[in-house]
Amino acid sequence: MTIRVIIVDDQAMVRAGFAALLAAQSDIDVVGEAADGRKGVELARGTRPDVVLMDVRMPEMDGLAAARVLLDPQEDHKEYMDHEDAVSRPKVLMLTTFDADDYVYEALRAGASGFLLKDAPPTDLIAAVRVVAAGDALLAPKVTRRLIADFAQQRPAPRRKPAVQLEGLTPRETEVLELVARGLSNQEIADHLVLAEQTVKTHIGRVLAKLDLRDRAQAVIFAYESGLVTPGDR
Repeated sequence: MTIRVIIVDDQAMVRAGFAALLAAQSDIDVVGEAADGRKGVELARGTRPDVVLMDVRMPEMDGLAAARVLLDPQEDHKEYMDHEDAVSRPKVLMLTTFDADDYVYEALRAGASGFLLKDAPPTDLIAAVRVVAAGDALLAPKVTRRLIADFAQQRPAPRRKPAVQLEGLTPRETEVLELVARGLSNQEIADHLVLAEQTVKTHIGRVLAKLDLRDRAQAVIFAYESGLVTPGDR
């Protein structure tokens, strides 16, 4: 299947460079570009992309606000999104210049599938689009450990009711969720628990299904916000 992508960034050179790189791939089709978040939302309505590359900082409507509209349409966003839009939500990959941008954590809370530094190697951009389109989250373990913990501590969100939501998990699934939130990769979790990596993937899939989470990024956010793990714990 061809992955439909739109690029939303206020820098024309960035848009052009990313578009040329991605369009050269046989399985990726760049179906549009926009210079700010508001135009990006409108473009997404018309093109129905699989993946939106969304810059964090833009005029008119920044990437965070645009991601919220695309991923969690509310009544106050009805001017941008209709019912059909809400059903066919794209995956959003945030683009940032700094790996410690305070928008990143909020973007993940809003439902973004991950983030990528603008100066990442071209191969990383191509791989990121494919990973996100496949339904996985793009969170490097080291970045997860530092960024999520830092911002969860700086911006504690209202606690959910973990007892009700977590009691449906088996002890092993709970353990796997905790290790995901601490930034371990699938292979590291497998080594730690003495399991096959495929078994770890199966556990993660069940955790996402039981907690009604979109991907690994949302699982990390849930683990912190529910109190399963605490920022700064090791």
